[in-house]
Amino acid sequence: MDFDQLSTERPTLSRKEPEQVLHEVFGYETFRPLQGEIIHEVVNGGDALVLMPTGGGKSLCYQVPALVRAGTAVVISPLIALMQDQVAALNELGVRASFLNSTMDYAQARDTENALMTGELDLLYCAPERLIQPRTIDLLHNASISLFAIDEAHCVSQWGHDFRSDYLELSLLAEQFPGVPRIALTATADERTRKEIAERLSLTRARHFVSGFDRPNIQYRISPKTNANKQLLDFIKAEHDGDCGIVYCMSRNKVDATARMLADKGYTALPYHAGLNAMERARNQERFLREDGVIVVATIAFGMGIDKPDVRFVAHLDLPKSLEAYYQETGRAGRDGKPSTAWMVYGLQDVIKLRQMLEASMGNDQFKRVERQKLDAMLGLCEVTSCRRQVLLRYFGDVLDRPCGNCDTCLNPPDTWDGTVAVQKALSCVFRTGQRYGVTYLIDVLRGSENERIRQFGHDKVSTYGIGTELSVNEWKSVFRQLVANGYLRADPEGYGSLQLTEQCRPLLKGNEPIQLRKDPAPVKSSGRASSGSARTKISDQITDQAGWDALRACRKSLAEQQGVPPYVIFHDTTLFDMLERRPTTLSELAEVNGVGAAKLEKYGEIFLQTLGDLAPG
Repeated sequence: MDFDQLSTERPTLSRKEPEQVLHEVFGYETFRPLQGEIIHEVVNGGDALVLMPTGGGKSLCYQVPALVRAGTAVVISPLIALMQDQVAALNELGVRASFLNSTMDYAQARDTENALMTGELDLLYCAPERLIQPRTIDLLHNASISLFAIDEAHCVSQWGHDFRSDYLELSLLAEQFPGVPRIALTATADERTRKEIAERLSLTRARHFVSGFDRPNIQYRISPKTNANKQLLDFIKAEHDGDCGIVYCMSRNKVDATARMLADKGYTALPYHAGLNAMERARNQERFLREDGVIVVATIAFGMGIDKPDVRFVAHLDLPKSLEAYYQETGRAGRDGKPSTAWMVYGLQDVIKLRQMLEASMGNDQFKRVERQKLDAMLGLCEVTSCRRQVLLRYFGDVLDRPCGNCDTCLNPPDTWDGTVAVQKALSCVFRTGQRYGVTYLIDVLRGSENERIRQFGHDKVSTYGIGTELSVNEWKSVFRQLVANGYLRADPEGYGSLQLTEQCRPLLKGNEPIQLRKDPAPVKSSGRASSGSARTKISDQITDQAGWDALRACRKSLAEQQGVPPYVIFHDTTLFDMLERRPTTLSELAEVNGVGAAKLEKYGEIFLQTLGDLAPG
């Protein structure tokens, strides 16, 4: 960044109250729940551990104190690629921010270090591996540091889905800078992970702030996997045509194939995974952040720290390993609070593959036990017949008193059926065939298929041959999927895909215990029923002046291209919508629009007023 363009004078800002900074710099009138408490705790020199859902406003919890306290706030962030956009967004607000990471040449790094030493920075973003270097620590000791913010703090958890070994070294901040307040922030942590974060970052005495995990604007939907590509296409075409979204796949090959499939159907779909070269990954991420209607197809390598507010859907074509991973990934949708969808298809092979990967991993018994528990919780969410949101929130220690009305099990409650007899047949078939075969073969035996393989192995003579003709192939797949998901069957740990009985299945097999199974529903398009008023109404559905909306977006896009930043860094959609509704004619009126702070008012006020003035009366 060019420090010559930034004023080095901020004589009165440090004496302002947090509420003044919120309004004058960020353009908001009031803090969200818990934000004010957290900010005042840090401003007054206290440490804090903050759990707040994605889109809940975590960044303001350290950005506002950084502008109130004297000195420079140091923000530890795990992803180098996203620092530039975060810094650009702050610079647009008139905040003096920069970063230190390995992408900088010597001259750039020296300029940033000089700006830190001379007090010309409000915030400095730094990757953990850079921060823990002795040279960086020495640099910080010779500067005036106002606070340390450790973003994505769950990365310190060795049980977590995003573990980063460099985070383990961050406890040195407590030792080296005992008088500097520290705030650790994450959107994803159960009680075990919260305790681990506090211990590993030496924050056991910090105040804990746990916001509700609910994201009411996200609609959660999970369906059995039949034809994943067709299901994905039907979903996007029916509900999110032209929208920005993320599609997660387990493997790099599947990422590439899915991106090609979507591109062939006319969508702007870009792959993202560790197998691509760094330049292509950066280019695809850049297009996703700056263009409208881009779909990124990715492995879990993509997404942490993504600040794009208008991601309208997150789709999973494979089962995540844990509810932490699922919540983190789906949380990248709808950061602007507007209606968004978390959509997933999963099948028996997903369960088998994840269980095999877990058992084959190099982890010790304790690690595997924890991972089994996490996978079981994920499977429980998939097979639940009650409100999915209640199950998801309960996992994180949050309580929703009543069904949400905005997940598939609320909108289209699944039927259950007495599966006792079918389950006995399925388990008996596994036993009679020697526990050496996969689900497709077992179903063929149950349905009495006349194929050479069954005759060759003599399984046309077993007692379970042909006793399952009352169920279709897909219905039997559902039975086996639920038996594996609920621990009655397990996948062969040697990796051959065969199913084996577990001790847990004994009461079922003997007929001593009944079992209700979930009946897979026929695909039904969501009714889109609202659960939270205006939060469930799309901006596009509220537009009454389409020409005016298009003109404001065109103005924003032009400014973004000139500044070399994503459009949302100029203004969010919600801010443009508020402009269109209010139709301000003066700068003072424009200042009342939500999201218009002093710096943006000065920079862009006149051009947006001119654009609004050129519109026909609304």
